[in-house]
Amino acid sequence: MSKNIRIEKAREDDLPEILCLLKISDLPNADLSEHITSTFVAREGRKIFGSAALELYGTYALLRSVAVAPEYRGTGLGERLTHAALEFGKASGITHFFLLTETAETYFARFGFRTVDRSVIPAEVKESTQFKSVCPESALAMELCLAR
Repeated sequence: MSKNIRIEKAREDDLPEILCLLKISDLPNADLSEHITSTFVAREGRKIFGSAALELYGTYALLRSVAVAPEYRGTGLGERLTHAALEFGKASGITHFFLLTETAETYFARFGFRTVDRSVIPAEVKESTQFKSVCPESALAMELCLAR
């Protein structure tokens, strides 16, 4: 991995490239533009190689759009992006992080996420587009609770 790749907040003009990355990663991209201010990218120069986003709902957050370009998978870039998003959430007062996944349960467990029943997800998060219509019912719900 290039040492010049920086993790930084996304900008509005990054959106087309992020959406393309999500598409090639088979991840949903619905309404990401509404959460661009809490989206992080892995950037080298003008090129984006990864993303991670949070949807903020009071003290709850939905982690989504964690994607890495195929040529950089397995290099730790996804971990750096996930950590950046989680740290931003913590600094913003988030006490509970949630996510939906069909393929990455083991990956997110490394960060402390645990599988939970969808019934424990707060109403604010359940009202998100990701929960209501984008992610299939078969996707696992996971939670990282910081308020213990």
